[in-house]
Amino acid sequence: MGARTFLVHGLLAGLLAGIAAFVVAYTVGEPQIDRAIALEEAAGAPASDGHDHTHADSHSHAEDEAGHSHGDEAVVSRTTQSTLGLATGTLALGVVLGGFTGLLAALGLGRLGGLRPAASTALVALLAAVSFSVVPFLKYPATPPAVGSGETIDSRTAVYFGFLAVSVLGVLAAVAVARRAARQWTGVPGVLAGAATYVVVVALAALAFPKIDELSDFPAGLLWDFRVASLLTLVAMWVVIGAALTALVDRTWRQHSALQARRELAASL
Repeated sequence: MGARTFLVHGLLAGLLAGIAAFVVAYTVGEPQIDRAIALEEAAGAPASDGHDHTHADSHSHAEDEAGHSHGDEAVVSRTTQSTLGLATGTLALGVVLGGFTGLLAALGLGRLGGLRPAASTALVALLAAVSFSVVPFLKYPATPPAVGSGETIDSRTAVYFGFLAVSVLGVLAAVAVARRAARQWTGVPGVLAGAATYVVVVALAALAFPKIDELSDFPAGLLWDFRVASLLTLVAMWVVIGAALTALVDRTWRQHSALQARRELAASL
């Protein structure tokens, strides 16, 4: 099972994940976007700060300037944004994340203790989800239209991706510590050492990175619903990536094992 096999499996898993994320985002996320836009227009607020409406990644800034206007002058209509635009964003992000996770799973094979390919892949997908999406979301959660100043979008984007980079580096450091600790203390102590390393790294980073609060008087209930919808979309994306990629890897590994067993049996006759 080479890297190419893992990559192909990852791309397929990512495609399925993008479809699942689109369904969740369209079902539970878009109604919150519509409420936020209605609130923005009713208050005569300026255009949104550039956050996209895909929900597949809490801080994906793929929406172009045309998407900032939700009225009659918008180049891209709201209907197109919430259907074709949303589907394009979630599918593209799913394929990218799935392929990247597949390559990481190939890299981690045989380097995560005595785990079989399926278990190793599932662990890699879990670590990727936590470090790349969940933890950054907890520090800098998604915000709906009408929230945030357009003048600070560049600085907010830089801060978010900076924290994301620290989170990813933190999980890599945690894996390295866990592998080193496993040579001295097998089992649970090694895992706990790695987990503690990651917690310390992200906790220090969370304290060091600035707090962003530009909510003003935005309704707390709508903000909560929007963020829950965004988090559900992220969870749907990663659950499908992890489950589908693990299942595909396990199926291929079993096929290869059975083929190898038949070859050995034939050679012994």
